[in-house]
Amino acid sequence: MEPEAINKALAAFAKQEVNRVIGEGIASPNYERYVNGVHNAPEETVKAPGPIVYEFVNWPLVIDAAIEELQKRGPRAKSGRFASSYIVIASGRAVVTDYSKIRSDAEIIITNAQPYVRKAEVGFLGIPAQRLFYGTARVMGSRFRGAFTFQSKFLDIRAGLHHLIPYRLKARRSNDRISRKAGVLSYPAIIINPVS
Repeated sequence: MEPEAINKALAAFAKQEVNRVIGEGIASPNYERYVNGVHNAPEETVKAPGPIVYEFVNWPLVIDAAIEELQKRGPRAKSGRFASSYIVIASGRAVVTDYSKIRSDAEIIITNAQPYVRKAEVGFLGIPAQRLFYGTARVMGSRFRGAFTFQSKFLDIRAGLHHLIPYRLKARRSNDRISRKAGVLSYPAIIINPVS
């Protein structure tokens, strides 16, 4: 083959494969392209052997999938308040809603801002214990194996990230005895990290 034909075939193959992985939901439609080291150059400018590199920003795909799974596993209520109260924290600093702007090396925490979220995780709201966060972390870890790690744990989340967090437990008195200690609620969460 002539060099120009090789370049053309390489560009066509790269475009076909990037469309395939996006179409199959393996990769996000948000990506950066580098052709022979030039940022955002069109594939057709490639000079063999290339390379053509796609750097995917997969946070929208991963976070949306995790929240969808959490909503599917969570307690059901007519108000929909629990299902709509999941929050995403990027690198422990801010609650984010535009997942495409999250740095590719960020650590993501997903929790629910409702004060009864702990009850849901330990099995007091009509769903089995550890079905919600722990179960979602297992399912997502299997789905995105090799690309992201998923861990479930209870976290103390600092004030200022969300107006409902932290929820302060109040001490209750019963027959002059304190039946529950006052303190700050810890939140079940999923922690997601990209695999380096």
